[in-house]
Amino acid sequence: MDDHKLVIREAKKSDAFAIIDYLNQIAGETDFLTFGSIDELNLTVEKEEKLVEDFAARENAIYLIALYDGQIVGSLNFAGGRKRRTMHVGEFGISVRQDYWNKGIGRALIARMIEWSKATGIIRKINLRVRSDNMRALHLYKSFGFSEEGMITRDFLIHNTFYDSVQMGLFID
Repeated sequence: MDDHKLVIREAKKSDAFAIIDYLNQIAGETDFLTFGSIDELNLTVEKEEKLVEDFAARENAIYLIALYDGQIVGSLNFAGGRKRRTMHVGEFGISVRQDYWNKGIGRALIARMIEWSKATGIIRKINLRVRSDNMRALHLYKSFGFSEEGMITRDFLIHNTFYDSVQMGLFID
């Protein structure tokens, strides 16, 4: 992948339509996502614009997109708690278009989130849940120092089959 064509930046309100297009594309590409159809998300351009604005307004939240040749090929959003006792910890979700897997986009998004987290002076821990059979993702997260903290059984129900997820965490301080 040509790093000069890859841009990772915070999402803007004007990205809303392109984000919905992106989500629509990735929805059917893998069963590792928390949604299987964009219909489950009940999105409109107005709702996505509001979501992007809400992330931008919070000190402990970030919504990143990865663009390659101007097209969204990945996204990551992280949100910390809204109460004083939980502001320092949050969870993130990440996705990459299947035709861009294994090109370092997920790694670049996570690296940017960790860099941002350290710079906030607020975030002290990053959490995530990942399906226990998603070996590529588990390997990626472990390469950043995330450690397994527990197993959540029957966390996902896909095509009438239950899947467990691994709870992982990374200390920032």
